[in-house]
Amino acid sequence: MLDARRKRLWFRCHHCGMAENDVIFGRFAERHLEALSDDQLDRLERLLEENDVDLFKWVTGKAGVPAAFDHDVMALLRASAEERD
Repeated sequence: MLDARRKRLWFRCHHCGMAENDVIFGRFAERHLEALSDDQLDRLERLLEENDVDLFKWVTGKAGVPAAFDHDVMALLRASAEERD
């Protein structure tokens, strides 16, 4: 059972605004959200405040990740984006 914070993040990950990000972040949420620490949840929340196009470019490797967002959660997102179902 997800707590209120994780439920809110699960929803945000599935409704980013860009369909491509909905898939990437939604898959990430389904696979990792329950296990994230409070600090990791903080980092995810900060990421979700960024522009969808920038997020897509960073996660897919089409642009470099700014130092402020180059952390463990980004690494998990990038790995999740590379996985195939």
